[in-house]
Amino acid sequence: MSQKKDLNFEELMSKLEEITNKLEKDQLSLDESVKLFEEGMQISKECNSKLEDAEKRITILINQEDNIKEENFVPED
Repeated sequence: MSQKKDLNFEELMSKLEEITNKLEKDQLSLDESVKLFEEGMQISKECNSKLEDAEKRITILINQEDNIKEENFVPED
């Protein structure tokens, strides 16, 4: 699984799409299906974590920008 953690969000989503297609189209045994489903769930969790991290970073950047605007605000007369 550590190999997947090195993938970026887009690569993870592509892998997740591959797994979904296999589950929908291939004639898999129950064990194979469960294994792929488990792998898909792990990838989904990793994607969610990356999205949460990005959201936190964006929030920090927005808050920093708001503070800069407030500090440099000079009212016009």
